[in-house]
Amino acid sequence: MKQSSFILSMIIPCEKGPGNDIDIYMQPLIEELKQLWVGVETYDVLKKENFNLRAALLWTINDFPAYANLSGWSTKGRYACPCCAAQTCSKWLYNGKKFSYMGHRRWLDENHRFRYEKNLFDGTEEFRRAPEQTTRYDIWSMLKHMQFSYGKTNQLPNSRAKKKNKEVYDHDVDQLSDDDSDEEDDPNEAELWKKRSIFFELPYWKHNILRHNLDVMHIEKNVCENIIGTILNVDGKSKDNLKSRLDLVDMGIRHELHPQQLANGKTSLPPSIFTMSKKEKEVFCTVLKDIKVPDGYASNISRCVSVKDRRLYSLKSHDYHILMQDLMPVALRNCMSNEVTSCIIELSNIMKVICGKVLMVEELEKLQDRVALTLCNLEKIFPPSFFTIMVHLLVHLPYEAKVGGPVFYRWMYPNERFLCKLKSYCRNKCYPEGSIVEGYLAEECLTFYSRYMEDVETRFNRSNRNDVCSSNNSAETYLFGSYGEPLGKVEIAQLDDKSWVQAHRYVLFHHNSLDSLRTEYKEELQSRVRSRRLHQQEIQKLFTETFHEWLGRTVWNRREVSEEVKWLSQGPDRIVKRYNAFLINGFRFHTKSRERLRRTQNCGVVVTSSITSYASARDNHPVEGDVEYFGVLTDIIELDYYGRGKVVLFRCDWADVNTTRGIKRDQFGFTVVNFSRLIHTGQQLMDEPYVFSSQVKQVFYCHDPMNKGWYVVLRNTPRDLIDIGDGNSDDIERRSKTLPFAAQNLDGTSTSSSSQFQWAREDMDVDFNEN
Repeated sequence: MKQSSFILSMIIPCEKGPGNDIDIYMQPLIEELKQLWVGVETYDVLKKENFNLRAALLWTINDFPAYANLSGWSTKGRYACPCCAAQTCSKWLYNGKKFSYMGHRRWLDENHRFRYEKNLFDGTEEFRRAPEQTTRYDIWSMLKHMQFSYGKTNQLPNSRAKKKNKEVYDHDVDQLSDDDSDEEDDPNEAELWKKRSIFFELPYWKHNILRHNLDVMHIEKNVCENIIGTILNVDGKSKDNLKSRLDLVDMGIRHELHPQQLANGKTSLPPSIFTMSKKEKEVFCTVLKDIKVPDGYASNISRCVSVKDRRLYSLKSHDYHILMQDLMPVALRNCMSNEVTSCIIELSNIMKVICGKVLMVEELEKLQDRVALTLCNLEKIFPPSFFTIMVHLLVHLPYEAKVGGPVFYRWMYPNERFLCKLKSYCRNKCYPEGSIVEGYLAEECLTFYSRYMEDVETRFNRSNRNDVCSSNNSAETYLFGSYGEPLGKVEIAQLDDKSWVQAHRYVLFHHNSLDSLRTEYKEELQSRVRSRRLHQQEIQKLFTETFHEWLGRTVWNRREVSEEVKWLSQGPDRIVKRYNAFLINGFRFHTKSRERLRRTQNCGVVVTSSITSYASARDNHPVEGDVEYFGVLTDIIELDYYGRGKVVLFRCDWADVNTTRGIKRDQFGFTVVNFSRLIHTGQQLMDEPYVFSSQVKQVFYCHDPMNKGWYVVLRNTPRDLIDIGDGNSDDIERRSKTLPFAAQNLDGTSTSSSSQFQWAREDMDVDFNEN
């Protein structure tokens, strides 16, 4: 999905889109695809012979309105869902003048309690099963004899006629709603298709399981926009307004939220459970305003946040992507009730899994049930007007991910960026099509020539922003895979005695060549102190303090010891190189002092270390386990073992993981750390403030405004790095730990009956609407 692989094959010269008539313009493309299916004679430059090249169209990548034009199924109206088709559950909202797509209880187990709790949902019990997706062969049997006439023949003469026609349509829909149209017989699905797509002329198209992709980019963007607009009560964006409250009156549900007519002519709207007070909105906006993210992670979202107006402005699609999956749950954790926050966090986790670089079929099968349960809990909280077609489409994303694979091969981000680039070619706005063509042809020529320029840096051979250039390594040897690329000025410094011992000792304790020597010295210590009856913990402490000294005295005169072990035992040079920025493993790390005045945060690190735990000082049977240490990078040094080897070490301020005063998990599963409680500060000789540069992964911290000194941990993953693992259950568990938030137990946190559920907040003043 790189732009250099895209081809601009056609520009349609018209002021408006062709709509369903796009098939006329796609006829040349279909002819070429038919030819590719038969095969085209192609020359193989490696084997120096001709072969028959064949290709097939796998699927189309498009936004949701274009889905209708390409597939022939209308994505508007009562049956807007192309996956549910004629079984789409929709309800016309008389006051909101639009359809609401609810009914997600159909995907729950047949005996789930939500199916019988009508007062918590739309006032009805749900006994229907989840709709079965129409098979590709059934679709072909419905469409193979369908005739469609291209062109717009019934055009309205003027805008007044269009307005009149819209009023007639609204009146007819209102009549359907009043006549209990939800109980009408299922329509003939064949009659709901607008046309037979031209893609069915391809001989293999009817066999494709996934023909047109749901656009995850715009689905995520619209869902996040719905949530933010509603909880911040943004005019024109909120789904909770007077019209939505009147729809509740018509449906006879949630009487606590019904608008009340006052004597002064105003209408009072009781605050809902998801309504935030002014102070809570300020906390929400303050978190987004103050947060710093790693370099290249996202745009500077703080520029789009107004704490004074309590609003978010000018957000792009990728901004909503970051808000939905990472930042919004963190900002909401202190602003809303647990019921609402848990649902939004679970929705964020679902989108995080769906948009992941690696997908496991077992995970996606479980995710289908989680999506349905999350949407049902959202139905309990938000009004029916909240559930647009984009919210409903979330329930179909796990299936499409299971069939189509990772989302980043199928969503609209690369296409939208390419379209933005094409629009930038437009210099003459009187002739935009020709201007775009001229710019594109020039770009294609440069792209073609650059493929043959081996000694010139081009978009094909240049490394990514955070990649390490291996050509700079020359003949130098870096131990423990600690080689990276330093950034900025190099400083020459001299280590003090304590820091030198701590750095050298950390290298000795982790080098595989010293395993036998470490075991030998432990046995020697046990035999030496046997008369003193020291416990294992005391022996381990003595070993840590004296091993480097024993190694330097012992191994130099031994013939069986390798040269590598001998020069390791003598320790590194006290003169070291010091950096304030470093690239390794796809991450860009900065020291805390370097980014003090920057709007990015690259100093957060996490290391997973295996430690030995003792129940008491006399415990002779310790337990080993992996523990995550969170820290802030303060120094980067490069040790030099006198030309024999080099090691890059990170020195960090480590939060105390041994007590809840340094680290804890809140009720939503957030990891929260306190850097006023530190361990391994380096002040004591036994401390271990250093780690290898190859050991660390990057995290970033968000300040908790309600708890001074505490920071929420958010994880970062390097770009263009895919960890496929081994495909076993351990990989699934490991990837679940990398999610920013823990899975929420929505079944356990939900109230058991409608009598216990509070839809209105009693600690806020009511809102008034002028009639």
